Amino acid sequence: MKSTASAPAKIILFGEHFIVYGGKAILCSINKRITVESELTKTGQIEIESSLGKLKTSKSVSYKNADLVFRPIVYIAQRMLEKFHSDSGIKIIVRAEFPSGVGLGSSSACCVAAAASISGLFENNTKEEILKMSIDAERTIFENTSGADCTACVYGGILEYNKDGHVKKLEFVPEFDLVVANSGITHSTSRVVSMVRQFKDERQEVFSSLCTQEASLIEEALNALQKNDLAKIGKLMTRNQEFLEKIGVSNDTLGSMISLVKDVSYGAKITGAGDGGCIIALADKANLDRTLGALAKKYECFSAKIDMIGLEQSST
Repeated sequence: MKSTASAPAKIILFGEHFIVYGGKAILCSINKRITVESELTKTGQIEIESSLGKLKTSKSVSYKNADLVFRPIVYIAQRMLEKFHSDSGIKIIVRAEFPSGVGLGSSSACCVAAAASISGLFENNTKEEILKMSIDAERTIFENTSGADCTACVYGGILEYNKDGHVKKLEFVPEFDLVVANSGITHSTSRVVSMVRQFKDERQEVFSSLCTQEASLIEEALNALQKNDLAKIGKLMTRNQEFLEKIGVSNDTLGSMISLVKDVSYGAKITGAGDGGCIIALADKANLDRTLGALAKKYECFSAKIDMIGLEQSST
């Protein structure tokens, strides 16, 4: 028996970093996926194959000894083998349609797909149970994760998310495209988060004011999204980018990328932790080709639509 599951990439439309300090974020999933295929073996080992490398380890060796990139998958596999007192091993194959480490939620999508695929070898779980398992797995590498990314990967669509875990899926069909462009600069999420914390501690009044402004911006954005008001959404993305620049998570390369689409897209900003990774630009049929063209000469980029499905599973 093989158990297969896939989960979409995620993008933060609004609210990254500020959500950590009590705000909201607006996230969406896009139609680029990570697929995980699992099957039980007689080897008694956990075997993982992916574009990031391979791992073969005894199921009795703690997941904490695994490389960070494989740690959540090993955690999930060990948890399920222990829960069902299984003597089997598990072979796990990971395939990705988008790059890792660029702010598109690759670790979260992998955690969600792995949780669904591996657990599907043993039992049927609800999306809520898979979400909890995937967040637990993600905490093996990001101890203080808000769970927002995994939530977007499980449920799909556009989500309003609070740090306390309250999530609301916006019930409308988006009428826009997103152009995603990769700066080619790798970044460390934990390092960028530490930079923001230092900014908050050293400039408390400024940071508090930005949090208040971001909260107001989020409410405007929710209203604009419901109306599919692309001009308004784009302006709010541009303003959100200004806030992110003030807290120091942008850089010259990201800024120049955003400038390239300033006159052809509705608006643009970084997505995710920042200081590298990707930018997103808002477009529709009228300006999609021009927006792509403005970036494609210098950067790897692609257009994406909102994924309304989220987690998908199957067994064969």
